[in-house]
Amino acid sequence: MLNTRHEYSESLLVHFRRAEDLRGKALGYQSLDLNARQLSDLELLLNRALYPLTGYLARADYESVVEQMRLGDGIVWPLPICLDVKEDVARSLQPGQKLALNDQEGFLLAVMTVQDIWQPDKLREALHVYGTKDPVIHPGVQQLLEQVHGWYLGGPVEGLSLPVHYDFRELRLSPSETHRRFTQYGWRRVLGFHTEEYLHCAHREMVLAAARDIGASIFLHPVVGMESPGSLDHYTHVRCYQAFVDKFPKNMIMLGLTPLAERWAGPREALWHAIVRKNFGCSHFMVADNHGDPFARTDRELFYPRNAAQHLVAELSPETGIEMVPQERMGYLEDKARYVFLKDVGEEAVKSISSMELRHRLEWDLDIPVWFSYPEVVAELRKSFPPRSRQGFTIFMTGLSGSGKSTIARVLLVKFMEMRDRPVTLLDGDIVRKNLSSELTYSQEHRNLNVIRIGFVASEITKNGGIALCAPIAPYEESRRANRELISRYGGYIEVYVATPLEVCEQRDRKGLYAKARAGRIKGVTGVSDPYIPPANPEITIDTTHMTPAEAVQEILLYLEEQGYLR
Repeated sequence: MLNTRHEYSESLLVHFRRAEDLRGKALGYQSLDLNARQLSDLELLLNRALYPLTGYLARADYESVVEQMRLGDGIVWPLPICLDVKEDVARSLQPGQKLALNDQEGFLLAVMTVQDIWQPDKLREALHVYGTKDPVIHPGVQQLLEQVHGWYLGGPVEGLSLPVHYDFRELRLSPSETHRRFTQYGWRRVLGFHTEEYLHCAHREMVLAAARDIGASIFLHPVVGMESPGSLDHYTHVRCYQAFVDKFPKNMIMLGLTPLAERWAGPREALWHAIVRKNFGCSHFMVADNHGDPFARTDRELFYPRNAAQHLVAELSPETGIEMVPQERMGYLEDKARYVFLKDVGEEAVKSISSMELRHRLEWDLDIPVWFSYPEVVAELRKSFPPRSRQGFTIFMTGLSGSGKSTIARVLLVKFMEMRDRPVTLLDGDIVRKNLSSELTYSQEHRNLNVIRIGFVASEITKNGGIALCAPIAPYEESRRANRELISRYGGYIEVYVATPLEVCEQRDRKGLYAKARAGRIKGVTGVSDPYIPPANPEITIDTTHMTPAEAVQEILLYLEEQGYLR
């Protein structure tokens, strides 16, 4: 079992003499380059935001956390923090072996002593941690089952360096730094406020009221660097937070950033957030009634019972040492020109703008009232959320070979070139296969990888205000969904399902693929020997059986105009 009871130290970074020794020895160790999620966990381990952990959970602690929300020695800990690896990596390691942990560029950050290696039952973990095993209804379970590797490593780590950040370095405070600053400012009672959304007038009134009620100063501690689907880059978030903090009384609030990788585990997530803020020096922590819910701030029904997160954090407060402060929602009472708590007047009596309505107003270049947000915040948002008519966007066409999607894409290319509105790029399936994915086979894994590569290129085009026209077969929903989530962060995403039936595609068969597949000369042809999974919710569905390419393109252009992408 990983020892977790020890004297608190400022970090897990070793003395420079030990660091020099480890750097030399690490040349002979097996190494692992960590992804963004893993780097976030490692940074919080090394700077002691995850105190009392001294490394990744060993198997006994993992089992105890999953089932009981406690480490093996009884300390409250709600979420498993293990290093996930692929099977070939796991089988190449032995307990007691050293593993060098690098950033994505191969720079050495830490050395792990491997204590346990095991293949977890991720369905069981999902059921205990998230309350469901179904990845379709919970994005946290989807992440666990589809993105987290299938083997876990547990064991202590020795840090040589924290991950390097070149942005907002003055705001990336470690727990020891925040402790020192709170002491210097004379702050004994500090209210921690976790957020990953944009903050406006109602948030200021809400946080101020809570802080005054308990006699505390405020530590605004947003999550940055692990953008969730639909969000913009964290640069916009931080600039908005800086403008927001300027609206508070002097010496009452401090802004810091953390790279915490969200799990969306509801009440367990809220408890984890509270413990982390305790380690940063907070005495109190604000918890929303939908804290940690994957569908908070959306129009979908909450996955977890409302207020469950508040109840769990409050219940375990005597053990965690941080008090729960409920986050009370507020609305604008127009006849009195002030914000009031919804519990006092009811939602129907006040004015408010949801996150989705705000996004709509930005995309359609509509007015954002001054009672809702500050001009400085709105100005930053308008820089990153231009109206749809000035946004980049991706048209992602999917369908069987011979369905007509490549022809439609080429006609669209001509139309957009004639408009001279935005730069436009065609990413046809055959062209990409030849130039970007020539080494890939036609296995399901490689087909998905090919589509994800197309999505990455399209996201860069969209991010920079261009139009990406994609026309691969893209037979599987998981890679199409990944592209939607990625590209939607940066602009429009329009999925066009070219639903021409297989028999029509076979009649066309310009490449002879279907004839060769039917004759058994080639394998892996989508629609014959490989499946095609139709899109779940495409924006546009087109059947070219009795429709010309020009007519199909006109349908797409009309949709784009209706949705505001064309002026």
